[in-house]
Amino acid sequence: MIKLLNRLQDLLDGLRPLDFLAPLAIRIYLVPVFWMAGTNKLGDMQSVISWFGNAEWGLGLPAPAAMAWAAALTEAGGAILLALGLATRWISIPLMVTMAVAAVTVHWANGWAAIAETAESAERLEHATAILQQHGNYEWLTGAGEFVVLNNGIEFAATYFVMLLVLFFQGGGRYLSLDYWIARRWRRT
Repeated sequence: MIKLLNRLQDLLDGLRPLDFLAPLAIRIYLVPVFWMAGTNKLGDMQSVISWFGNAEWGLGLPAPAAMAWAAALTEAGGAILLALGLATRWISIPLMVTMAVAAVTVHWANGWAAIAETAESAERLEHATAILQQHGNYEWLTGAGEFVVLNNGIEFAATYFVMLLVLFFQGGGRYLSLDYWIARRWRRT
């Protein structure tokens, strides 16, 4: 039995030349997430600044203009750097901070789940579906997917944080990141 387990482990160890695929996949996954978040903020900075600063209906953050610009530029710039695999570990730090702030200020009060699957959300979804079927073009609206009731919990922010944590420790990966080629050329080991 031990021989078989050792042989299976040897087979798994034989996949190590492909270990660059994991950080590449994480980077590719995160690029559109941060690009959309950052460019959406940059597209309407005044509304974002108002939302960040307003304690009554927004987040009530201090220095809302500075924080809004920091978040928008970190997300959009971070997407570009992740796409290139450039300064991957460095950009992971402010992106993790952004995710932690988002989790605590925006999502925390809504619990864990990003998409609600409760009796209340099912009832809301049922009513929304009935309204759309009666008054809207339901087939067109649902042609590309189903409607969901967003709970807006910390699930996505926490998941992105964990992915960034992996990139912080692993880096951008071999071969398909500029970090790898820069280190290979300029860093001594």
